[in-house]
Amino acid sequence: VHDAAAPVPPAAPAGAETPFLELLARGASADAYEQPVLLARAEGGPAERIAALERAKLLALRVRSELEGRRRREAELSALFETAHDLAGLRDLDAVLRAIVQRARSLLGTDVAYLSLNDPARGDTYMRVTEGSVAARFQQLRLGMGEGLGGLVAQTARPYVTDDYFKDDRFQHTLTIDSGVRDEGLVAILGVPLTLGHHVIGVLFAADRRARVFEREQIALLGSFAALAAAAIDTANLLTETRSALTELERANEIIRDRSGVIERASDVHDRLAELVLRGGGVHDVAAAVSEILDGTVEFTELAPTEALEASRAEGHAVRHKDDWVAAVAAGGELLGALVLRGHPGLDPVDQRTLERAAMVTSLLLLARRSAAEAEQRVR
Repeated sequence: VHDAAAPVPPAAPAGAETPFLELLARGASADAYEQPVLLARAEGGPAERIAALERAKLLALRVRSELEGRRRREAELSALFETAHDLAGLRDLDAVLRAIVQRARSLLGTDVAYLSLNDPARGDTYMRVTEGSVAARFQQLRLGMGEGLGGLVAQTARPYVTDDYFKDDRFQHTLTIDSGVRDEGLVAILGVPLTLGHHVIGVLFAADRRARVFEREQIALLGSFAALAAAAIDTANLLTETRSALTELERANEIIRDRSGVIERASDVHDRLAELVLRGGGVHDVAAAVSEILDGTVEFTELAPTEALEASRAEGHAVRHKDDWVAAVAAGGELLGALVLRGHPGLDPVDQRTLERAAMVTSLLLLARRSAAEAEQRVR
């Protein structure tokens, strides 16, 4: 196993790799790999033997790093699928928000995770729920659009990451925000937008109390998780609105029944897709399931009409193209293809949302499969 960008040391003589294989087998810490070399030097071993041990050590450490990376990515993907299962069973907004930050913290292994929601009436974004936070002032922060890293994410609808918050001048520092961040002791912060269509509804954060470089794969993974979280928030809000409508419209039984049917159908579709993901289904399984739900033919393709595909990607919704409907499949800003509903010119809002949710699940599957494949290829 080796990194294509790094030179591979010459092969070590037979026997030099044995102590390092034992260290790999028992999962020893990186520091332990220095011991065989130090011991050989202390015993006055020949220079050739010490050089061979050095080469074997470098190879063993590289294998250890790859194995650790694979285990980490497997844990991340497992947390992602568990989150899909958990969110599918939640109907209360507060429970959904708590599950989101708990899973985000677990997903990236950070000290703190937190979520802010936009307040359209005040034109700012406010801290809604935290996990791992210990500072009261931090938990009550409000950020103006463009203020702090979170305000910048909320304003631009783009992810931002900083290795050292207080040394980063890309965003506007304010006394209130900096004081809250200092109270919490945060250093490295990653923020990704929670978006529904064109609208940013909040920001999801993962942060550490020490300097840390968030890798590109981690940023993309948290971005895909944020897309799933935003959909869960939307569903929870929709269900909350429905319960309120049911209470207020007790006399309008027919309207109540229609509304309840819509919500139940949307919930059933969401649960069915989440269950399919958890069973390890693939992209074509999603297409087959949605074909059955919509009573039509749904296909995943990379050759959708360009104009319709770009319109769907820009609007964040499925769009009509002649007698078909096209929903862009994208992840982390990358266009992966489209789900196309063939020969179905008439589509009600519920069915349109079903197609859009299926496209979101498809992007999640493609990203997960690609991450797993890349990890497997590096280890091989």
